[in-house]
Amino acid sequence: MLQFTIHSSSIYVRLPTMPQFYPALLLKRYKRFLADIRLPDGTELTSHCPNTGSMKNCVLPESPCWYSVSDNKTRKYPQTLEVVSTPGGHLAGINTARTNELVEQALREHVIVELRGYRTLRREVVYGSEKSRIDFLLSEHSDDARLCYLEVKNVTLMEAEGEGYFPDAVSDRGSKHLRELMAMVEQGHRAVLLFCVQHTGIQLVRAAAHIDPVYAATLHAACSAGVQVIAYAARIQPEQNIIKLDRCLPVLN
Repeated sequence: MLQFTIHSSSIYVRLPTMPQFYPALLLKRYKRFLADIRLPDGTELTSHCPNTGSMKNCVLPESPCWYSVSDNKTRKYPQTLEVVSTPGGHLAGINTARTNELVEQALREHVIVELRGYRTLRREVVYGSEKSRIDFLLSEHSDDARLCYLEVKNVTLMEAEGEGYFPDAVSDRGSKHLRELMAMVEQGHRAVLLFCVQHTGIQLVRAAAHIDPVYAATLHAACSAGVQVIAYAARIQPEQNIIKLDRCLPVLN
């Protein structure tokens, strides 16, 4: 079985193990990066909410949630909100800082069938005319001329039962990344957009044209231009400290 090697110029950190998750009740999310939670002993505190999106359909007051605790003594809010219960009774992983960790683990464990066979992995590589950073740059050998540009997007928005959507708010940055991927295909490289689904109720993914019609149109153009779009869903079991990509989902365009 092929194993990844790390290019010397890569930005790479040893994959951490999933932290200990602790149960609480989510009271409210506010000011974008803050969330008030209530611990089992009745203590109420403010936690960090590491999610830049709207978290639409993911916030339910007085619902079970799980958080982790940082040992960084300089943090104002050492608790980090990790998993929430949705209004539909599902679980959603809302810590977008974990998204690329989940994908890298899946790549290394050969879970993502469409991306097997690559030996070299680099992260956060600057590329393109719009000065983006690609989440993962893959190659079969360190000196390959044809590279695989892999962009990752986290999906937690479910509206109709089983239907996941991206983005959950207007995303000019998302459209820019699609344009960059199209340019890489034009230059002869492979370009892949991977939707990382951290929502236990989502069974398929589509562009949220009702939220961001520009993104939806750009995604359609990217598919027509040869950008490959795939989706993988995570198994979320916070009581066992498990969030892990384990299955492919269909993408409708």
